[in-house]
Amino acid sequence: MKKLALFFIGLLAVMFVSCNDYETYAEQRDRENSAISRFIRDSSITVINESQFAEQGYTTDLDKNEFVLMKSSGVYMQIVRDGCGEKIKNGETTTVLCRFTERNLLTDSIQLTNDILAFASIPEKMSVTNTNGTFSASFDTSSSLMYTFYSSASVPSGWLIPLNYIKVGRQVSSDDEIAKVNLIVPSTQGHQYASSGVYPCYYTITYEKGR
Repeated sequence: MKKLALFFIGLLAVMFVSCNDYETYAEQRDRENSAISRFIRDSSITVINESQFAEQGYTTDLDKNEFVLMKSSGVYMQIVRDGCGEKIKNGETTTVLCRFTERNLLTDSIQLTNDILAFASIPEKMSVTNTNGTFSASFDTSSSLMYTFYSSASVPSGWLIPLNYIKVGRQVSSDDEIAKVNLIVPSTQGHQYASSGVYPCYYTITYEKGR
């Protein structure tokens, strides 16, 4: 896996070095914002603001393909399922298991996923702490695909935004469903390669309480 990770990271460097050599940061951000706008348009996404999100009981209408724009971060979030169990309490530290797919919106290609058979037994494991509604988290480096590919245990800030609105539990009956969200994450809220390459990612992520 490590050799594959190094090959993958090398490809990322080749993909973005030419752009970074000739574009200013402002131009790269414009390119990123254009990619986000194009994805929203092409995906027929309806963007709502945080006030409307609150009025709807912190839900997004899937029939309208609604995403809420979290203004302070620039992250767009769609709650597909709000989950079973309970929200992570203030002062609590817990283990959260995630399955995810990461799509680079500049290249319109899947970069990384553990939601496939090859990684069926290796969900992303992270230790999450809630401090007065502000979440911090780190990946378990012994089994993390994100750590293997991006060489950082830091969880992208964009991944943590849903935790204020979803419940993180485990399926104990056939009626239980774990939380699932879709996210458009700008480079400023992404992992270090997204940040340095100035590219946005689209994520589908499930959140489940670890044992």
